[in-house]
Amino acid sequence: MSAEVEPCVLVYDVGGSHISAAVCFKQGFRLGTVVRANQPEEQSSEAFVEVLYSLGKKTAENIEGVQGAELAMPGPFDYAKGISWAKHKMPFLYGVNVSEALAARFGWKASQVRFLNDAAAYLLGEVGAGAARGVKRVVVFTLGTGVGSGFAVDGRVVTEGKGVPPGGEIWNVPYEGGIVEDQISTRALQRAYKERKGQEREVASIAHYATGGEPVSVAVFEEFGKTLGIAMKRLLADFAPDVVVLGGGISRSAHLFLPAAKAELAGTNFEVRIAELGDNAPLAGAGVEWFGQVSRESGL
Repeated sequence: MSAEVEPCVLVYDVGGSHISAAVCFKQGFRLGTVVRANQPEEQSSEAFVEVLYSLGKKTAENIEGVQGAELAMPGPFDYAKGISWAKHKMPFLYGVNVSEALAARFGWKASQVRFLNDAAAYLLGEVGAGAARGVKRVVVFTLGTGVGSGFAVDGRVVTEGKGVPPGGEIWNVPYEGGIVEDQISTRALQRAYKERKGQEREVASIAHYATGGEPVSVAVFEEFGKTLGIAMKRLLADFAPDVVVLGGGISRSAHLFLPAAKAELAGTNFEVRIAELGDNAPLAGAGVEWFGQVSRESGL
């Protein structure tokens, strides 16, 4: 008697420059081999779908039990219908029903191809298989060129309610005479360095010098950590998370700013953790969403 085949789903993370794909298995939302490709040189929906199909076939080769595909996509996008409405990102997809096109390529029903927001996918990955497994109330911040965010309660993404900014997006919330992104992002670090040193430097370079003990770079990251801690305390008071997960490129330098952030958070009731899954978080999150939806549809 053959062993029972474990359910799995193809998962994709679609970015502006490249696309990642893997098979996500239901047990533990673990990922198989992750494959990546650049966005196609030919700017057409046909070429885009062909890249998706090729990546899917490659990563799912010889794997049984694939139920469909879940794609993490940037907005604006009609996630229920599978239609892109983004004009500035991948304009060749504008108005295209990606769900139907990809399903036809695989020989599936359109209902077997589903979508979710890429930021929500990152959040669900860390909640379902990363740093916030089993945590009731979670906020994720992705710190990089901008500041992405996501809010979850009981393993489900929430975009409204007490303490949740519109759409769960915190980057443009008014703060300190500007917006949050002005204070906790790549440009905030670069601005602080330029003000102290009189020259421009990439964040990775500032981190390198800070790790080596260069005083100005060390001070810049400590100031960033203090600003981050104050911002989290103010902005998250009403939502009252149990855990805040920090991801994104800047989080790789957490050893340089996290102590200062935690000092500002003394007395609060939430824990700060660093994301565990890195670039694979949206892939795992797509799997979390797929199997969660399957369970909800079956009434489990």
